[in-house]
Amino acid sequence: MGFLRDKHLLGLAETPKEDIELILQHASSFREVLDRPIKKVPTLQGKTVVNLFFEDSTRTRISFELAQKRLSADTVNFSAGRSSLKKGESFKDTARNIEAMKIDCIVMRHPVPGAHVHLINYVNSVVVNAGDGTHEHPTQGLLDMMSLLEVKGNLEGLKVALVGDIKHSRVARSNIHGLLTMGAEVMLCGPPNLMPVNIENLGVSMSYDIDEVLAWSDAVNVLRIQRERQGVSYIPSVREYRDLFGITHERVERLKEPITIMHPGPINRGVEIDSDVADSENAIILNQVLNGVAVRMAVLYLLLGDQPKAS
Repeated sequence: MGFLRDKHLLGLAETPKEDIELILQHASSFREVLDRPIKKVPTLQGKTVVNLFFEDSTRTRISFELAQKRLSADTVNFSAGRSSLKKGESFKDTARNIEAMKIDCIVMRHPVPGAHVHLINYVNSVVVNAGDGTHEHPTQGLLDMMSLLEVKGNLEGLKVALVGDIKHSRVARSNIHGLLTMGAEVMLCGPPNLMPVNIENLGVSMSYDIDEVLAWSDAVNVLRIQRERQGVSYIPSVREYRDLFGITHERVERLKEPITIMHPGPINRGVEIDSDVADSENAIILNQVLNGVAVRMAVLYLLLGDQPKAS
């Protein structure tokens, strides 16, 4: 069945095309499992996975937990807010104490970019990045690519726009790395002060004209304004943001060709995207949610299944 190059999944910047293709191939197979009356396989029976979340999460955490249970793994959920970290225990000691309980895999979300690189220095378990600050969210990037493949059939040469708060978006970075690796073209659009410095060095193009971007695109992935990461307001008003960069019904209606609409959630309806656009037949937002379970099943299977590891 093949195996992944690395023992861990820390980001898509360092994930080769062959590994992405392997994950997406297995995710497609697991997607069929999710359509069965009994949505469970014994693949990871006897394996124990800890979901170590230092930030609040709903979709990602539930998706990982469902993936683990669908694979028959034992799941343990850890919340930093109710842990010994509140009593002064270090991140290193927390990680080592968890692994001492004979854990096979740690799925971690952490507010500090690069936290997973530190984690793999403290534990021998497989580590999966469920989001680290504004750095990466690799399984979201993978599920977005899987969702596009289902609709478009191929990523090579596909024109994908990322619109919104690029600066604070780990989803944007994983999408950029993954899509470029797979041969897609990527264009970014959003307020100038929400664009990272020198982001075009990654091989993407940029525009501040949302209508031009939509006319160019085969698909658009709409990102929300992440006020919780900004500290200060980067936009004068919600109305102004919608007027300049919102994926509105009027803008979509003016397009000569329909485009695929995506959103990683949570959606701020009426801000970055209108409700009728988010709920339209060209929107694949709910498919993204379901594909998230399939992709995470594939990642866990390829990292924890009984097979040789490349490193």
